[in-house]
Amino acid sequence: MAQYLLGIYQPDGDPPPPEILDPIMKKVGEWQSAVREAGVWVFSGGLHSPESATVVRTEGDAVTTTDGPYIEGKEHLGGFDVIDVADLDEALTWARGLAEAVTLPIEVRPLVWGSRAG
Repeated sequence: MAQYLLGIYQPDGDPPPPEILDPIMKKVGEWQSAVREAGVWVFSGGLHSPESATVVRTEGDAVTTTDGPYIEGKEHLGGFDVIDVADLDEALTWARGLAEAVTLPIEVRPLVWGSRAG
């Protein structure tokens, strides 16, 4: 089994109004139930807006912190799910279901743990 991060990218700006967002969130809830029932769910999380980010940089012994995201863009990582599946093909199948639920792009990336990182 391998773990994959399914990153949900959303456009910058205010969220859609409830009449649009509520049906989407209902579909997301159904997708999350299916992932849990299949036994592949590991962890999920949502993120605050990019304006809440703090970036830490080091140069030699100096440490600098700045407000805001590391890069400016028209979209940002808004949330994620980690799943544990047999292979990339299965991860892509689950990602497709999530993309259909949220109507947003999903980035699929394998996780690297421990000494394999690097």
